[in-house]
Formats: sequence, structure tokens, C-alpha cells
Amino acid sequence: MEDDLRNTAKATTTYNMEAQANEERDPESNSLHQPLLKRNRTLSSTPLAMVGSKVSHIESLDYEINENDLFKHDWRSRSKVQVLQYIFLKWTVAFLVGLLTGIIATLINLAVENIAGYKLLAVVGYIEKERYLMGFIFLAGVNFFLTLIAAVLCVCFAPTAAGPGIPEIKAYLNGVDTPNMFGATTLIVKIVGSIGAVSAGLDLGKEGPLVHIGSCIASLLGQGGPDNYRIRWRWLRYFNNDRDRRDIITCGASSGVCAAFRAPVGGVLFALEEVATWWRSALLWRTFFSTAVVVVVLRAFMEYCKSGNCGLFGQGGLIMFDVSGVTVSYHVMDIIPIAVIGVIGGVLGSLYNHFLHKVLRLYNLINEKGKIYKLLLSLTVSLFTSACLYGLPFLARCRPCDSSLSESACPNTGRAGNFKQFNCPDGYYNDLATLLLTTNDDAVRNIFSTNTSSEFHVFSLTIFFVLYCILGLFTFGIAVPSGLFLPIILMGSAYGRMLGIAMGSYTNIDQGLYAVLGAASLMAGSMRMTVSLCVIFLELTNNLLLLPITMLVLLIAKTVGDCFNPSIYEIILDLKGLPFLEANPEPWMRNITVGELADVKAPVVTLNGVEKVGRIVDVLKKHYTQRVPHSLQKKWFLQEKRRTEEWEVREKFTSVDLAEREGKIEEVAVTKDEMEMYIDLHSLTNRTPYTVMESMSVAKALVLFRQVGLRHMLIVPQYQAAGVSPVVGILTRQDLRAQNILTAFPHLEKSKGREKGT
Repeated sequence: MEDDLRNTAKATTTYNMEAQANEERDPESNSLHQPLLKRNRTLSSTPLAMVGSKVSHIESLDYEINENDLFKHDWRSRSKVQVLQYIFLKWTVAFLVGLLTGIIATLINLAVENIAGYKLLAVVGYIEKERYLMGFIFLAGVNFFLTLIAAVLCVCFAPTAAGPGIPEIKAYLNGVDTPNMFGATTLIVKIVGSIGAVSAGLDLGKEGPLVHIGSCIASLLGQGGPDNYRIRWRWLRYFNNDRDRRDIITCGASSGVCAAFRAPVGGVLFALEEVATWWRSALLWRTFFSTAVVVVVLRAFMEYCKSGNCGLFGQGGLIMFDVSGVTVSYHVMDIIPIAVIGVIGGVLGSLYNHFLHKVLRLYNLINEKGKIYKLLLSLTVSLFTSACLYGLPFLARCRPCDSSLSESACPNTGRAGNFKQFNCPDGYYNDLATLLLTTNDDAVRNIFSTNTSSEFHVFSLTIFFVLYCILGLFTFGIAVPSGLFLPIILMGSAYGRMLGIAMGSYTNIDQGLYAVLGAASLMAGSMRMTVSLCVIFLELTNNLLLLPITMLVLLIAKTVGDCFNPSIYEIILDLKGLPFLEANPEPWMRNITVGELADVKAPVVTLNGVEKVGRIVDVLKKHYTQRVPHSLQKKWFLQEKRRTEEWEVREKFTSVDLAEREGKIEEVAVTKDEMEMYIDLHSLTNRTPYTVMESMSVAKALVLFRQVGLRHMLIVPQYQAAGVSPVVGILTRQDLRAQNILTAFPHLEKSKGREKGT
């Protein structure tokens, strides 16, 4: 048995060296036909992931406390004033994150409402003059130009700004170091690109990008600015470590959700339920403080803009469906349609995830052909969207205005309201134009409107639903900042309202409230969130009476969706190859030990406490790493092989230095003479690493690895004896991923199948 294991280890190591050599030669030559990323074939292969538009090397963050002589000295010498200063600075950063996120969210909404609003007013002017062709040319031309700006910025300057950014943030907070996700360029492109893409009428929202924007703001504040122009103030260096940066980015993510929906509690719960892996009460307070600041900023700007100081922005601008004055009454029989909405949401949500998975794989094959193809794909989707938004309202019949309405309300030639005249005569309106030829926020507000039981025809709602299903699938994945929230809300609200029409007099629930329940069910069916969505919709509607039926719809939709496939964010994480560790290990992981994993890995590379510089450089160059010891960067070399005194180390380094993650080995220039010198690693390395016995099951090790937030875990032998190495092996995040283990141990696939059968 031992001989078999040794042979397996040798064969695996040889195969891994060949695979790693191929990957390092051309990391972007992966065949991306089945998954978007070629799977690792052995436990020790280099982890790669799709970040932005490139295949990138991925490393884990390190949330473990590095306990050594420097750390202990710093901890003992830290005064109460310094401790209070550190706490005060964390709250100050949380305040600034909320303030800046609120300001930028307001500016984005102001720009979108004005650009899209004046564009639509011009189109309506052409239609009133019966210059239909010019109306289409103007609409398509403006949308084409706005999409071009957003796509060019993403393709040429910041590929990581494309998409929502939420899956990458979720991976980062899980411990995955995603490169270039939170830079200044990414932030700027995300802001400008979101304005262009949303103003262009594309079927996407600004909610996901706002989460990414809030996270970028938090990251930049925590590290003192962009990498090349960082502010080196001493107090900012407190946050130059993975643990504090993780907490600050969590505040940014919750602030982004709050800015999108004006839902402070929903933003906190979204971070807790969906994106954050580690949570504690102190972080709960700071995220809530950040979202509270966001709400104050948004409310202040809204009050200011209501007086007409912000152009077309001020009458809406941020999604808000206030039904606090609507009496919500329902009886026992209403449980049936509510349950039906939940089931439909779960089924449609899983179908949406399935087809979006296929579309993203197709788009990847197109995008990998080059930048021109990415631009052409984005612009093609823009032209198709413009043609549908302009042409489909002509299919709807003009409907007479209700005589009880005032003449100013129906028909309406403006950009907002439920009674768009479009090409209809006086006294008539086009209900489909009401939903299509308007901004996305106003479309949500219109379809959610209450006491409008006869204003939208089933035919128009069917066209609207089918169109947004198609656009939702083909728009997400193009090279522009995009969010999933709004397309899903619009799709769900359409079938929710149709079910409300079908119920007719059999229910006491308003059709607008059915639309709200439909949107909630589809979001739960696709994203698989419950608590945070419930609170977000509660804060949107401002009506506690909707709480019981909203909870029921969300629970049913999530349960049904989970029967078919994972959530949309989990699918995207898997497509990108980001090594996200789930909370619960697979049952078959109890059938294998960490010692067995160590046997199929390459031998552990060890360094002496006092090591030659040349040896350290060789190891770092052979084993790709983004972490370079500060002693190597600062060239703290010794002429002779000796241990250093504690005071010598303190003169050169601080504990903050050891927490920073800067520099690559290629950037460190070491002369031939310096290669023969020595480095004392005793005072700089972690003296108390987390270790596990070789007999521990992989399931138990995975739980420990994830909960503590480790970058690596040492495996020690079960019994100490002469000649036995003190370290059997080392486990990383990549080694604990289920698909990698199954590749190295195919027989576990059978036990996995038996467990599914039982």
C-alpha cells in the first residue's frame, strides 16, 4: 500500500510539473469549451482563474495573525491611546465609505436620469411629428454611442470593471485574492461605464456595479489610494493587512446595496447572507453605520433635487415603491396564488440560471477572439435592444384613457407616467410604450403601481416578459458594467402582474402587489437569497403588512430553485474558476484524510531558520508567488550565518511591515555577491501556524480552513519518531476544492454517487 502511494505521488508530481510548465508558457491558451477555465488536474497545480478578461494566477489571502517576536513586542508596547486611535480610525473609514458611496450613487442616478430622460423626450418629439424613422435612428444612435463608451472603457482600460463584480467580491471576502478588482482605474471605469450602459437602455441595472463601486472605495480608503500613488501616512498603515481590508470592503459592499435600493438594513443583511464569509458583532455595527450614512446622503440629495435643481432627476431616480398608504388585505384562499408565484419564481429562476450559464460560455468563446469581437458583441446587443424597445410598442393597441383621470395624467407625452401617448390619438395611450420607452427605474415604478387594474393588457405584459427574458440572457456578459437585480425584477414583476390579472375578483391583493411578489420570487429563485431580499422589499414598499406573504414567496421560490441548480453567483464563480470554499464539506470528504492528500502532492519545500539568499530567491522563482519577504525587499542580509538579536529586527522592521502584501520576486534585484549572504527568518516568520494531524478527515480540515481564514495549513505526523519529518505536507485552498480532490482520487466519485442515491 505504501509503495502504491509513493508511486502515485511520483506520477502525480511529474504530471503536475508538465502541466504547470504548459500553464506558465501561455496561461491564456486554455481551451474554454466546457467550463470557462481548464480544471486543475492535480492537487499541486497552479490555481488559475478568469479575472477581468485574462487568465490570472490566484492566491489566497491570509487572515491569520502572524505571531512572532515583532508582533509580540508591538502588542506589549501598544498604549491605550494607540488602541483608541485604531478604533476611531476604523469608524472614520466606515463613515467615509458610506459618505463617498452615497455621493457617487447620487451622481450616477442624476446622470442616468438626465441623459436617458432627455434622450427619450427627443424620441417622443420625433414620434409626435410622425418622423418615425428619425426617431429610431436617434434612439439607436444615442444608445450605440453610450454603449460604445462603456464597452471601450471596459475592454481597453479596466476589464475587471465589466459585469456586476459581486461574484469576485464574494470570492475576495471568502479569502481569494482577485487581482486588480479594487483599483482606481476600475472604480472610474465602473462609474462612467455604468452611466453609459444604463443610459443606453440596456437590460441591466446599476445595483451590482454599485456594490463593486462601494467595495472599490473601501479598498482605496483602507490602503491610502492607488498602488502607484499611495498615501504613506503612518495611521493608514494600520489597515494594510488582509483582516482589516476584508472588514472595510464588507462595509463597502453593504453600502453599495443600500445606495441601490435605499435599504440600509437590507444592505447589511445582503453582506451577511450573500457576500461575507466571516462575520462578527463589531462588523455588524460598522456596516450598519456605513449604510446609515448612505441613506442620509441620498435623502439629502433627493430633497434638494425635488425643487428642480437637478434637471429631470428628483421625481424618482432611485427605485422606491412606497405603498405605506395602501391597505393590504388577504384571506386564506390568497395563499394558493402566492404559493404559485413562489413555485413559478423557483422554476423560472433555475431556468434563467441554466440558460445564462450556456450564454456565458458562448460569449467567452467570442470574447477570447480579441477586443474587437468584444466591442462588436456589445454594440450588436445595443442595436438589437434599441430596435426592440422602439419597434415593439407599435404592436400594442391604443387603449382609451379612463374618464375618471385628469387630462394632464392621460395621455402623457413625457418620459414618466403610466399613460404614454406614443403614436396614439388624443385620449388614448400605449401601455407597452409605458414600460419600454422609459428608464429602468421608471419601468419598475410603473409596473409596480397600485390601483391600476385595467391599465396594462395581458398581451403587452406577455411581450414585455418575453422581451426582457431574452434581453436579460443576452445582455449580461457583454463588456460593460452590468447588474442582475433590475432585469430579474422586471421579468418577475411582469408574470406577477399577469397572475394578478388572472385572479381578477378572486383575490383582494392589488395587481401592483402581485408584481412585487413576482419580482421577489424570481430574485429568490435565481439568486437564492431570502432574509436580505425580504428586508430589501420591505424597505422598498414601506408596508409591514406585506411581510408574511413576501416571506412565504421567498421561501418557496428558493426551495424550488435549489432542487435544480446553484445560485447564479455560484455558477459565475465556478465558470471563472475562482476557488470559493463552501461552508459545508461534501459528505464523501469524511472518507479521506489530509495525510492522503499530502501523499499525492509534490514534496514540501523547506527553508532553514538562517538561509542563504540565493536559496530563497530560487525557491520563490520556481514556485510562483506574489509574496516576497520584506527582508528580501529591504535587503536585510547578513555576512555570516548567525541568529539576529530582537533589537536588530525592531530597528529595521515593524509588525505592520509584515502584514503588507507588496512586491514580486521579479522586481527584487539581487546581485551575485548578495546571493551568497544570509537571512535570519526566525524573527519574521509565524511561530504559531495552524496545524492538523495527518489522520484528520478532509471534511474537518476544510471547516477549520474556512472558518479561520487560512492561506495554508500544515500537516504534522501522527507519531513523532527519529527520521520522521516534523511536517508531512501543506494544504492550500486549491487542495481542498472538491473537484480537485475527485480528480486525484477518482474512486471517491463512486462513493459520491452512492451518497446521492441514498
